[in-house]
Amino acid sequence: MPLIDVVVSRIVQETPTVKTFYLTKPDGTSIGAYTPGAHIDVVGPTAITRQYSLCSAPDGREPFAVAIKREENSRGGSAALHDVAEGDALQISEPRNLLEIDSSAAHHVLIAAGIGITPMLSMARHLDVAGGSFELHYFARSEQEAAFLPLLRDRCPDKLHAHLGVGRDSQSQLVGDALIAAPSGSHVYVCGPEGFMDKMVAVAEQYVPAEAVHIENFHAAEQPDASANSAFEVELDGEVYEIPADKSIVDVLNENGCDVDTSCQEGICGTCIMSVLSGTPEHRDNVLSKSEKDSGEVIATCVSRSQGERMVLDYY
Repeated sequence: MPLIDVVVSRIVQETPTVKTFYLTKPDGTSIGAYTPGAHIDVVGPTAITRQYSLCSAPDGREPFAVAIKREENSRGGSAALHDVAEGDALQISEPRNLLEIDSSAAHHVLIAAGIGITPMLSMARHLDVAGGSFELHYFARSEQEAAFLPLLRDRCPDKLHAHLGVGRDSQSQLVGDALIAAPSGSHVYVCGPEGFMDKMVAVAEQYVPAEAVHIENFHAAEQPDASANSAFEVELDGEVYEIPADKSIVDVLNENGCDVDTSCQEGICGTCIMSVLSGTPEHRDNVLSKSEKDSGEVIATCVSRSQGERMVLDYY
């Protein structure tokens, strides 16, 4: 996948651990518009690629912005980017969207915790300007750790529900109360730490259909050792390829010239998703929604495998 050269035009310290990086083309112009909720790959100074949600206004009138939390146990991605300075050059991918606003929804319930506010910020800003029906529930440990809270209070105070310092046991109750009151046809969007997301999705599915719950997760699922894998076959465009136990579908396909885009290699970015024409996927990713996995119609080919001896795939 081709990368875009960008320059860090401005850096803002949002909280003690979160910085926002504003990105432009090398000539200082805007990179362009994107759909609310989209994310990009960012190639950092150490050549590590990570995925970050865009949190700028999506209409393209301002630079791209990504807010990055410096993680205590960073594997080099967030720590290296926190050392980037204004004027430094980076590379990014084109925006991709796994959390896109569903235009058929009567109402949108946005639920975020911690740095999970980033995609919800662009979605809330878009819905507010467009006159969409929505509410935003933002969970954070404290006001000091709630990035963008002043901006949200200024732009959409009537739609914002800031839950600061709320205990875990109370989070589900607050979201359940909100969904009870939500109009019929509502859709729910969730982003935050893995445990929080699992809990919120479970609550949401008590009130809305699974296909009306949308998630974004940038935490890779733990993968079993390759010794537990079985070999299987994949057919693509009439050609059959053997997928051995120690190689992924996308690696084998690309080794044979099939040109399947890939980025994270961890099942969290969605770049390598392909359509399943026949066969049953064994999903091991953290990018597809429950309804997408249940449908059996798509597969993240960088980590997921086949439950049977053969699958027929197509480009997504």
